[in-house]
Amino acid sequence: MAGITLKTAKTHLDAWLDAELACTTNQSYTIGSRTLTRADLAEIRETIRYWQGMVTKLESEEKYGSRNAVRRVVPRDL
Repeated sequence: MAGITLKTAKTHLDAWLDAELACTTNQSYTIGSRTLTRADLAEIRETIRYWQGMVTKLESEEKYGSRNAVRRVVPRDL
């Protein structure tokens, strides 16, 4: 993710958490025969999981660097 910074990811996560809170208080209502549904709560929660993963990944990269700690070992019998 070349263009996404930790600050951007945290901003998006906060926005989606606010959206979830707004959606849970008044997700849909009906006036007469017309119904308005504001958003799909399942989709909001899936997006929150995505941004939480991004924040965790970017914090890990910032803390440990972007290099993997995996080493290749070839066993040899001498």
